[in-house]
Amino acid sequence: MSVASPTINWLLDSDPAIRWQTLRDLTDASPAAIAIERARVPREGLGAKILSRQEPDGSWRWAEEPVWRSTLFTMQLLRATGIDATDPIVKSTVSRPVTNLRWSDHEFWDLRPAELGGNPFFEGEVEPCINGGVLALGASFGHPNENLVRRLISEQLEDGGWNCEAPESTRSSFNTTICVLEGLLEYEHAIGSAPEVTAARRRGEEYLLERSLFRRRSTGEIVDSEFLALAYPPSYHYDILRALDYLRAADVQPDSRMSEAIHLIESKRQPDGRWRLDRAYDEALALPFDESPGEPSRWNTLRALRVLRWYQQISPQSRLRPVSPFSYVGQGHEDGEGEKGQAWPEQA
Repeated sequence: MSVASPTINWLLDSDPAIRWQTLRDLTDASPAAIAIERARVPREGLGAKILSRQEPDGSWRWAEEPVWRSTLFTMQLLRATGIDATDPIVKSTVSRPVTNLRWSDHEFWDLRPAELGGNPFFEGEVEPCINGGVLALGASFGHPNENLVRRLISEQLEDGGWNCEAPESTRSSFNTTICVLEGLLEYEHAIGSAPEVTAARRRGEEYLLERSLFRRRSTGEIVDSEFLALAYPPSYHYDILRALDYLRAADVQPDSRMSEAIHLIESKRQPDGRWRLDRAYDEALALPFDESPGEPSRWNTLRALRVLRWYQQISPQSRLRPVSPFSYVGQGHEDGEGEKGQAWPEQA
């Protein structure tokens, strides 16, 4: 895929978190040049802002949001910057929640002071949608947690995915499944070969691929129109760009089951070569997010370009096919209850 230089220049003329990933994923920059740019993330721009908003106890807080929500989702954005976990500033930042915070169920699950007892920060709580994110953070920041991995693998459903409402629900949720898959992949990146983890991931990937990443296997209908909206940051929400970027990172071989989703991503490219932000799940972040729905998005453009590059380089004979005219099915159709009372579509 040929990427127009104005688009690349636009990505490079931005935050260090975007710049270094653009150099790595979309240019022929040397490893040394990439490393120099990445080293700026803790000290400039978004990475530095996130670090500066941390509370003394290791949490991140925002308005009336529960501590777990603002902490988890702000740390997920920090992980997305690709910040170097071995940097002393980052190691110090991560040590604070490890020392001071515990997951405890006093009336409801939340992060509370360590003296109250509970699960260590990187051991998570009870819902796989939450625990997938916790596992990804721990593995990314030097604290891979085997106990949490074993729990998540034991909670995998027969259809290959996960659902926060299991065992009451026996069908998986796209939202929960992508959260767990990202956590398992980061765990493998952190510890190396783990055949049991790989096998669980492959089953979860097949759950998504069997459904073309956004359709019901039983009827071919689109599960939820939100799956086609390119959101950033995603919080716990699933969409096709998040799924494809995961599959790219997991070195999954592209096949025809991805082609509709790839076509949809390509169709969202604007005449100037950029992608817009369709939605932002930023309500729990401990700092303002600097992109707005409807406007050009560097995060979406970076992710879309690297997904298309991966797909077309590995599968050069691929031909994008148009979306079939099945009807949309919004939230509320065959729903399962998801993260902290949110309604999440299941997939038959």
